[in-house]
Amino acid sequence: MGLLDKFKRKKDILNYPWEKYYKPEDRNIEVPDISIFDYFEKSSFNLQDEIALNYFGVKMTFKELIDNIDLCSKAYRCYGVRTGDVISICMPNTPEAVIAFYAANKIGAVVNFIHPLSSEDEIKDTLVKTNSVFLIAINICYDKIVNVLDKTNIYKTIIVSAKNYMPPLLKFGYSVFKEKDINFPKSSEKYLYWNDFMSRGKSYEHNCFVERSKNDDAIYLHSGGTTGTPKNIVLTNGNFNTIIEQAKIGFADLGVGDRLLGILPMFHCFGLIVSICAPLTLGATIILVPQFDAKRFDKLIRKYEPSVLTGVPTLYEALITNPYMINVDLSATKYVVCGGDSLSPERNKAVNDFLESHNCKVKIIQGYGMTETSGPASFGYKDAAKLGSVGIPLPGNVFKIFNIDTYEEMAPNEIGEICISGPSVMSRYLDNKEETDNMIRVHEDGIRWVHTGDLGYMDEDGVLFFVQRLKRMLIVSGYNVYPAHIEKVLLEHPKIKDCGVIGVPHPYKVQVPKAYIVLKKGVEYDRNLIKELKDYCNKKLAKYMIPKEFVVRDELPKTLVGKVNYKELEKENNK
Repeated sequence: MGLLDKFKRKKDILNYPWEKYYKPEDRNIEVPDISIFDYFEKSSFNLQDEIALNYFGVKMTFKELIDNIDLCSKAYRCYGVRTGDVISICMPNTPEAVIAFYAANKIGAVVNFIHPLSSEDEIKDTLVKTNSVFLIAINICYDKIVNVLDKTNIYKTIIVSAKNYMPPLLKFGYSVFKEKDINFPKSSEKYLYWNDFMSRGKSYEHNCFVERSKNDDAIYLHSGGTTGTPKNIVLTNGNFNTIIEQAKIGFADLGVGDRLLGILPMFHCFGLIVSICAPLTLGATIILVPQFDAKRFDKLIRKYEPSVLTGVPTLYEALITNPYMINVDLSATKYVVCGGDSLSPERNKAVNDFLESHNCKVKIIQGYGMTETSGPASFGYKDAAKLGSVGIPLPGNVFKIFNIDTYEEMAPNEIGEICISGPSVMSRYLDNKEETDNMIRVHEDGIRWVHTGDLGYMDEDGVLFFVQRLKRMLIVSGYNVYPAHIEKVLLEHPKIKDCGVIGVPHPYKVQVPKAYIVLKKGVEYDRNLIKELKDYCNKKLAKYMIPKEFVVRDELPKTLVGKVNYKELEKENNK
């Protein structure tokens, strides 16, 4: 009996408090034992003439998307890609990225996603460590790629322009204003352009579909790298198909005719599953947005009237502070979802107030998860969307809060490490058994538990509340201090827009907090401000929690997925 079967058997005889929020038939899910592409193709069988993708007004039906995926899979075969080979995709959200991903999965290849803004060394490192042999890349990355390919096993690179599927006038403007400084390689044994690559597929007459199981590797994604050495996370077909099955329950009202803004990037797990795979499999239309511009957010919403908004906290900050959103109507919006990081209760309420004032009939839903759990593992499902919470475990998942030292399960409302088990848990870290065993531990119950490294608690109803990263806990004069709590308090101050708190060495207290803050527009910095902040903290925080120093910045460094980059702040402090 496998661990998943053992997990199901144990789960069937337990009654978790959060299960009352679900219908009885939704509490357990069955994960299709097929590939991600196979699941998508079967789901789209009756949707042939419906719109799957909309790219700057150019629409692609489900039939056209399936046909393009088929052509791309044949092109892969023409150029020697075999089942089990690794194809790297270094692209923003464009039709080519969607096509290339599904086509690779169709032939049983593994897709390694790369952030287009990665450095040369980062690109080389991931290509080498994943043993990638084929690369699909946006042309703006060419200057970085050309310097590293000879140090990898890549034998063919397909160069893509973001303008390929644009309408004629926009395509012309993009060529003139966006691509004028890009170096273009000549077609050769190593480089080929997308259209030429796809044309080659027309000469391949065989069926390219390869039957794969839910346990087969499908995707390589990468940890954020802000808490340690970046790792390659191996996700299976079953991992992703699990999230899609869960999405059918969490997004029960989403289907044909609905529109979702594909702003979250495909190279990020949350974006790939929530903005692309799940809604496509449910029959919705994806409005592909390759580069998000907060100043134009209102125009996107006015033009497309999306049924679903998905984003990270910084996106919703841009939404509620956009001066052009005043008269924008959100009555067509069915779901507003936040992931990637948690909103404080104050910002949560601010977004809800904004939505209500714009005729939106729903409140924002927060979720919680990590790439190691294939993205979202909990979700603010209906009545479980309590203010400041990150919801309840998605069907099939189990959450427990354990004491960080003893593994003893904590009582409701007691803070401990968030641990997760379920069918969306990653297969492993690629070629890194030590880190895999550290992240996924088999407890006495025989179940694989992901030790998230995050602190949180569950209330009596099984609703999860995220507190902060475990590794961000400071020890100040023997007291545990959580920087996230200090940040929450500072963000309640009317003059502070953003903040990040780190620990800095102290001769006898061991560590003390240091706060980096960004002031709201129109707020002037003067010598009285720091005194005002300290007086404010004296009222809100225990004495040992008050930041020893406040540093005012125009902006804070962010990771590639928009979170405050605490590692950069620590580096800056150590200079």
